[in-house]
Amino acid sequence: MRLTEADHSRVTAAVSAAEAGTDGEIVTVVARESDAYHDVALHWAVLGMLLALAVLATWPGLVDTLHSLVADPWEHAPTIRAALTTALIVAAIAFLVFRVLFEWRPLRMAVTPRATKARRVRRRAMALFRSSAEHRTRAKTGVLLYLSLAEHRAELIADAAIHSKVAPEVWGDAMAALIVAVRDGRVGDGMADAVSRVGVVLAEHFPRSHDDTNELPDRLIEL
Repeated sequence: MRLTEADHSRVTAAVSAAEAGTDGEIVTVVARESDAYHDVALHWAVLGMLLALAVLATWPGLVDTLHSLVADPWEHAPTIRAALTTALIVAAIAFLVFRVLFEWRPLRMAVTPRATKARRVRRRAMALFRSSAEHRTRAKTGVLLYLSLAEHRAELIADAAIHSKVAPEVWGDAMAALIVAVRDGRVGDGMADAVSRVGVVLAEHFPRSHDDTNELPDRLIEL
């Protein structure tokens, strides 16, 4: 899902319009994903390896069957060493197969727990907030609106002055509208709509001062 030039223009215009009535500053960021989740793929590969060993332990006759593929069972019955070696080889093959399977990004994303995605998106949003908006305005009125496309999750993080006056649940309508639009494939519309709703809240609590200046960029940042 790619953003078009029209999407960028729409969101940038929405930020400019929203900031026209408030001292608040809105930073918008859209990321393809918040994490590669390679550790999740590794965990599943280890689980696949253990599952293979569990299968051999449940049906030990499989060890004899596998051993017979490389040795004549009438002449060389599998010893304990041979059985353990067979199990080790099966476990290694299972690990490699699962590791390769989960290199396919859609599958890796599908098996990643929702709670893990939520934590990674929040962590990435916090890192971006600290580098792009936190304490970067005179009155500490910066807001980051962050969307992670692969996870279909968004975060809104506000600077100290805003956080002290606006409860997190106030942003619920803006975030819900954004996620609905993203699921419909209308990322630009969703971001612009969310920005407009955020602007209404900011204008209510932080109306624009006569000496207000544009302290943070209005353009949409795509990562």
